[in-house]
Amino acid sequence: MKIVFMGTPDFAVPSMKALYEAGHEVQAVFCQPDKPKGRGMKLVAPPVKEFAVEKNIPVYQPNSLKNGGEEFIKILEDLAPECIVVAAYGKILPKSVLDIPKFGCVNVHGSLLPKYRGAGPIQWAVLNDEKTTGITTMLMGEGLDTGDMLLKCETEIGENETAAELFDRLADMGADLIVETLEKLEKGEITPVPQNEEEATYAPMLTKELSPIDFTKTAREVHKQICGLSDWPCATTLISGKRLKVYHSEIVEGNSDKPAGTVVKAKDLTIACGEGLIRFTEIQAEGSKRMATADYLRGKPIAEGTVLGI
Repeated sequence: MKIVFMGTPDFAVPSMKALYEAGHEVQAVFCQPDKPKGRGMKLVAPPVKEFAVEKNIPVYQPNSLKNGGEEFIKILEDLAPECIVVAAYGKILPKSVLDIPKFGCVNVHGSLLPKYRGAGPIQWAVLNDEKTTGITTMLMGEGLDTGDMLLKCETEIGENETAAELFDRLADMGADLIVETLEKLEKGEITPVPQNEEEATYAPMLTKELSPIDFTKTAREVHKQICGLSDWPCATTLISGKRLKVYHSEIVEGNSDKPAGTVVKAKDLTIACGEGLIRFTEIQAEGSKRMATADYLRGKPIAEGTVLGI
């Protein structure tokens, strides 16, 4: 099939690679513009662009396809793709683009729609302690992730699995599912299924306001906050007034009569919560590198009875 691929971050790369290796003719790639990163604010290309350049696929990086994007819409019309595949592109497609391909615009979405429409479906599934999640391929409409569903695949979320780890797993699952979706679309073997609006939920973009840990919550709630916000924006607390990022944790059996946020076991950083205990297993102290908690404590022990968050 002749396709145009639209995607930007790491999540989109496996899908694009799978389509390319499956023999589809990837005519062009659309992704977001290069962005400045690091201390030197050097322009860095999105991961999808890097793959496209490596394979000599033309790359287009419009600021918008809605406002001032007429020249790019003309490019799409001239390419006349049979399908436009979208995976975490990060921009809204106007009707003038949606109407171009014969088989429509097919999106690879990181949830079991209609749950978790929006920008942060993977993270919110973990934050909300969902037991399962998955990938949905869907025909794109003008609403936010509201189009008819094509295929789904489901997976369990691990007890200690972070959003970043789940992100990678779902990216690979999405790659397999989009190849299957295009194959069945072309053969007429898929009947699109409308979403049930009554079951729809929204997963907004994450912000740093979600980061501070409230130890008066249960250990499970704190644990899922840590898992859901890893690797960004990352759950945080304070130790001696300095920020501590927490990337991995695990729930510990038992309880403590100490105030919430108190270090009750210094050798492995076990902390009292409003209900239950939690252990930090990977952290990053302010001015330090990300590391296993055991390695950090060997150099900078934290005394039992220390209260975090102050």
